Amino acid sequence: MRWNNLSEHTADPSGPARTAALFGTDVVSRTIDTPEFRGVTFHEVRARSIVNRVPGASRMPFEWTVNPYRGCTHACVYCFARRTHSYLDLDTGLGFDSQIVVKVNAPDLLRRELSGRRWRGDHIAMGTNVDCYQRAEGRYRLMPGIIEALRDHANPFSILTKGTLILRDLDLLRAAAEVTDVGISMSVGFLDRELWRTVEPGTPSPERRLDTVRTLTEHGIGCGVLMAPVIPFLGDHPDQLRATVRAIAAAGASSVTPLVLHLRPGAREWFMTWLTEHHPHLVPRYERLYAGGAYAPKWYQRRITRQVHDLATEYGIGPTHATTHRRIPPQRTPAAPEVPTQLTLL
Repeated sequence: MRWNNLSEHTADPSGPARTAALFGTDVVSRTIDTPEFRGVTFHEVRARSIVNRVPGASRMPFEWTVNPYRGCTHACVYCFARRTHSYLDLDTGLGFDSQIVVKVNAPDLLRRELSGRRWRGDHIAMGTNVDCYQRAEGRYRLMPGIIEALRDHANPFSILTKGTLILRDLDLLRAAAEVTDVGISMSVGFLDRELWRTVEPGTPSPERRLDTVRTLTEHGIGCGVLMAPVIPFLGDHPDQLRATVRAIAAAGASSVTPLVLHLRPGAREWFMTWLTEHHPHLVPRYERLYAGGAYAPKWYQRRITRQVHDLATEYGIGPTHATTHRRIPPQRTPAAPEVPTQLTLL
């Protein structure tokens, strides 16, 4: 993580010395006393770079990302990005949920980097580390400037989110889709409301996310669903999978892509703590299922994938790996969206 410090005062009464040690003496750290952000601290920094290359050893099917935030108030207990907070000497549990790094210069910096001689217009993925439409985006409004920069350079991009706030930028997304390839995908792994309230406590409900898929589709922006995570023994019963795929199809999703829960270091400890508290009888089963590492066994992953793909076929949606919304010809109306093809996702 690289940034320049803001030339303003530090405003974190709870720990100015620690903040200075982490980010430098001039970073602005804010706590906001509103119900939406109570207990959350925002560390406003000026990044030195914003287009990041994905390490070659990564399993990610894309090479470049833009992440305007670090940490996420969605507070998903399984989030694989939790470990990245440890790189900043921040806690990967509650700290990840409540200590949010905001790269306040992200739009301007992105525009500058896209204009650089070395940039060749490659696809940029967003929302692949933490959600770029988490609640902080409602305050900082970084995504409109980011989308505008990508649109102005006709640079292809994709967004993966759980945030209904993406609808705020619907007109910008449509404008971008007229000049470049735009991929949108919503993450919805299950419908169980009790499971949602405990495992994804800071996110919009699955129903609201699917309503967002429906709205995007109705306005000519094809939207796929990343059915993730499928949580073993809690969200993987055949009846649960059927109900979820049926709802995804009813929302008009262009594709559905299942992804079984994976538990990397940082996320694994936090998730197992949650599991011990809420479903202690499942702890031995998880220890056996994930004994080989961060990923569930191949046989289990294949079983879930096969079931979801069969259901997708039954309900008339493509069981593709992803969805890309191709450029919309200027004469095309919102009622006749382009048929999506491929989106690079997590």
